[in-house]
Amino acid sequence: MGTAMNGFRFRSYAFRPGLWPSVATLVMVAVTVSLGNWQTRRAEQKLQMQEHREQRARGPALDLPAFPVRAEDFADSPVRVRGEFTPGHTLFLDNKVLRGVVGYHVLTPLRIAGGNLYVIVNRGWVAAGARREDLPQVHTPPGGVSLEGVALVPARFYYELGSGTGAGPLVQNLALDRIGERTGLSLQPIVIYQTSDNRDGLVRAWERADSGADTHRGYALQWYLLAALTMVLYVTYSLRRID
Repeated sequence: MGTAMNGFRFRSYAFRPGLWPSVATLVMVAVTVSLGNWQTRRAEQKLQMQEHREQRARGPALDLPAFPVRAEDFADSPVRVRGEFTPGHTLFLDNKVLRGVVGYHVLTPLRIAGGNLYVIVNRGWVAAGARREDLPQVHTPPGGVSLEGVALVPARFYYELGSGTGAGPLVQNLALDRIGERTGLSLQPIVIYQTSDNRDGLVRAWERADSGADTHRGYALQWYLLAALTMVLYVTYSLRRID
């Protein structure tokens, strides 16, 4: 049993905490408050990143050239590009739900005018057919096109079931390295989420990316509540009734 520390009296109770419970409580509160503060700082960082993305999105459109660019120079910015689609390499990004309907995002490489470099264009959403093996027929504008969109950088790490290395047009993740390997095309390190209309029947209803700040705030609140609960239990179990 721990040695009781000198306490104080309040009416018919005496506060007499033990040494080791006091040490354990101090450590627990320090750790949980520290973790709560860390989650709070992460929330602020995510909000700052979101504000930075929104500022770039409000900026002028950048022209995507036919030579390799740095992803960070175009990320989250509106872009313009001229070129020609290669419909033979069109891919369907699986499990995309719009207004409760399951479908696909249509990914088609665009050969940038003036060179032999390509950029993947997420052209929009299309509903899935009654049978999974029957992929929808999508119209691709022939010849040269000029389009606008927002440049995004796909995540480098993703979770998928199986190897995901099938040769068919159905893919589980937007992985530029794998698309480059399967198509043999040299790709820009960004993906254009098309906003202009090419009269192809696809739905371009891009959702605003969640900053994730609320998630960190929720975790911070949990840590702070755990610190408060620790203090309540410490005080409760340290009170002794005076007969």
